[in-house]
Amino acid sequence: MKYVTIHGIPVPAVGLGTWQLKGAICIAAVEHALSIGYRHIDTAQVYDNEREVGRALRTGRVDRDKIFLTTKIAPANFARNNIITSTYQSLTRLGTEYVNLLLLHWPSRAIALEETLGALLELKQSGQVRHIGLSNFSASEVEQASRYAPIFCNQVEYHPYLAQPELLAQAREMNYMLTAYCPLALGKVLQDDHLLAIGKAHGKSVAQTALRWLIQQDNVIAIPKAGSAEHRCDNLAIFDFALSETEMQYIHAIHRRKRVVIAEMLGWEH
Repeated sequence: MKYVTIHGIPVPAVGLGTWQLKGAICIAAVEHALSIGYRHIDTAQVYDNEREVGRALRTGRVDRDKIFLTTKIAPANFARNNIITSTYQSLTRLGTEYVNLLLLHWPSRAIALEETLGALLELKQSGQVRHIGLSNFSASEVEQASRYAPIFCNQVEYHPYLAQPELLAQAREMNYMLTAYCPLALGKVLQDDHLLAIGKAHGKSVAQTALRWLIQQDNVIAIPKAGSAEHRCDNLAIFDFALSETEMQYIHAIHRRKRVVIAEMLGWEH
């Protein structure tokens, strides 16, 4: 496992995303992930699987302090009292005294950022939250949020078909972590001829090539969802090769402005 160091904290460069994993399938996925070396698990209040993730954490035979656990606050809970209450509810479902990273899941104009981030700072100061972050925030929104709290992370859709140059530059300038969700564009990159050719040169799959491209960038980590044990294993087998600078730039050039996750279509689920 490679680690990305942010604010002096090492974070596993590949985590398990649990969006759309439910029930026994979710429990088994997290347990298996932990057994093969994953140490970063990502969930959210709106995924409706925090309880299953928590159960797997308890039965996974990995010490809690070895796991980097992320969850996200739903926009409906951004008012100060709701932030506090819903976070404690998340902790109860997860069966843990703290989360390593708590994110605001989407920007919201309903509640002032100062109020929302102030509540997160209270939780950080009392120990229930180790680090504060954002998800799906633009560069200008990250800048605004940073006025009220230290920002550890911005989790966004990022893959070879969707470049994020402005956020990448900002992440490096401000030293926050850019977490790539849907790093394979919901499977849309898997038949890309350019990625196939680069992967073949290294004896790797398209998925492994795309993930390697992401984690080889400074300040970037990836959290692919993997419903099968085979995919979870494959997604970890990316630390035994490296892409050349030419290959990295070639993949950057594939960009098609193709966004596969739209909040309105998903009912705020990702």
